[in-house]
Amino acid sequence: MGNTYSAQNIASYFIYELNEGHVFVNNKAIQHLLASVEKQWQQAFGHTAFHEQTYAQEEGYIVKEVFEAYQVYGVSHISLPATEYFLKYGAFQLVERTYAVPNFTEEEKDLVQQVLTQYRYQLLSKAG
Repeated sequence: MGNTYSAQNIASYFIYELNEGHVFVNNKAIQHLLASVEKQWQQAFGHTAFHEQTYAQEEGYIVKEVFEAYQVYGVSHISLPATEYFLKYGAFQLVERTYAVPNFTEEEKDLVQQVLTQYRYQLLSKAG
């Protein structure tokens, strides 16, 4: 049975993985990838992949918090994940850091990697 994660953390995973492979990723692509993960996650595990609520819009499926975090990029490439603010217990300094990637199980990682492979294939087929 799969776990439930923050969509921000899954988006971070996508950004790091795609940037490592020098593959274009923007806000629209992240939303498409999150929709694909959600669909396959539901099929594989029988429940949602993330804590956040999803919304259907005219342009398609979105996770509002993730969409808003990357909205400033417009259609441009995203090179780093969004940041969050963190206050360590007992500390007096607020720290800004990028969202961490989830600690997926092997089955979850395989599913997410399959979604990324399909995305790369779609990009290549459009280019060809």
